[in-house]
Amino acid sequence: MSPTLAELTEAELLRRLARFAPPDQLSDDTAALAADVRPLLINTDVLVDGIHFSDATTTAMDVGWRAVAANLSDLAASGAVDIDGITVALVAPSHTHWDWVDGVYQGISAALGQYGGVLLGGDCSKGEQRLLSITALGRLGPLRLHRNAARPGDVLVTSGPHGLSRLGLALLQDEPSVREIALCSTLRDQSIARHQRPTPRLKDVQQLLACKPEHLPWRAGGTDSSDGLLSAVAGLCSSSGCGAVLHNDQLPTAEGWPEGARWTDWCLAGGEDFELVLSLPEAWADAWQRCIPESQRIGQINAEAGVIRWAHNHKPVATSGFDHFAQP
Repeated sequence: MSPTLAELTEAELLRRLARFAPPDQLSDDTAALAADVRPLLINTDVLVDGIHFSDATTTAMDVGWRAVAANLSDLAASGAVDIDGITVALVAPSHTHWDWVDGVYQGISAALGQYGGVLLGGDCSKGEQRLLSITALGRLGPLRLHRNAARPGDVLVTSGPHGLSRLGLALLQDEPSVREIALCSTLRDQSIARHQRPTPRLKDVQQLLACKPEHLPWRAGGTDSSDGLLSAVAGLCSSSGCGAVLHNDQLPTAEGWPEGARWTDWCLAGGEDFELVLSLPEAWADAWQRCIPESQRIGQINAEAGVIRWAHNHKPVATSGFDHFAQP
């Protein structure tokens, strides 16, 4: 069995963590970044044991991967095209074993190896609960995606299916609601993978930049669906002073997704799907959909400020996304 953090000592813990960063990167309390004419985007996200991960559903490597992916998804949703790196703040009880910490940092390294960036530094502290806080730094391309940039007449599009992460969690927790449902093995495997190893849509942002019709200005509304698809649409609408119409027959679901109220709710409000949700002029939306096979048109932006309705019956869409402080 590996030593606990109390047995390791802080100095040895930091020495071991240094191998996940470039040489001498962690030897000082600050990190220097090369100058760049492109604006720097900065994002911080926190993962807390028992809320965002657990030993029952996520390995230590999955925790590290998810922590990086959540941050990079926010950068992608703001228009980042390159990732400089991340800093990591780790809080853990002293009885935590080194193997768990090592696994977390292996997951962090794997995600950075996949999507770019390096470990720039961070901090460690003893605490009663395991917690991982990551600050990610990325470089902006020619388009700054803002929630407040949606305009009436825009098309709402998303980069992929929704509800998979919520289904993956239900499967990992063996929830009664999914035991009696006949789900194909592909959907099961896809859902678990999306929950444990989400994908920040940085390549989809590159495609968005590459496919912009020349006659259109650099203006697009954007966010990600970390708190749920409907929450993402609501964020675009509230920030832009607009409303939206969603098509119930165009909900972005994976192949084999069951029908029913629960499954619609998981698609709209399951959370942690980390897909892009964009508000684009129609010509740009059409071009982007041709480039992104999984992308789907889900509705339109209109001038009815703050109201999101179904297209088929004009009733308000009645569900909501994840709220960090709503749960007991």
